[in-house]
Amino acid sequence: MELCVERQGEVTVVRPDQPRLDAMVAVLFKDRMKAAVEGAGARVVLDLSGVGFLDSSGLGAVVAVQRFMRAEQRLELAGLTPAVARVFRLTRMEQIFTIHAGVGDALRAAV
Repeated sequence: MELCVERQGEVTVVRPDQPRLDAMVAVLFKDRMKAAVEGAGARVVLDLSGVGFLDSSGLGAVVAVQRFMRAEQRLELAGLTPAVARVFRLTRMEQIFTIHAGVGDALRAAV
């Protein structure tokens, strides 16, 4: 699994190249995300627009990423596909994360 990491001003945008965040890639995703956010600023946007499937292991990996971020950092989500958005809704994780319709919306948001 590879992550596309790019700086957009003060925001670090991270995009997984996997169509699925499941048990097969969850550990690798966490490891790669940890490396990606180490040097990031206060806002990190995880662009999930290319992820069509997320299971409980993938959800746990996203939550774990938020936990190992520094106190001054925040993880925001963008571009959730309908299936992925449903998982966040069913687990009420949409109350934990700031979720944007797309990366552009996240970049325009004054959080």
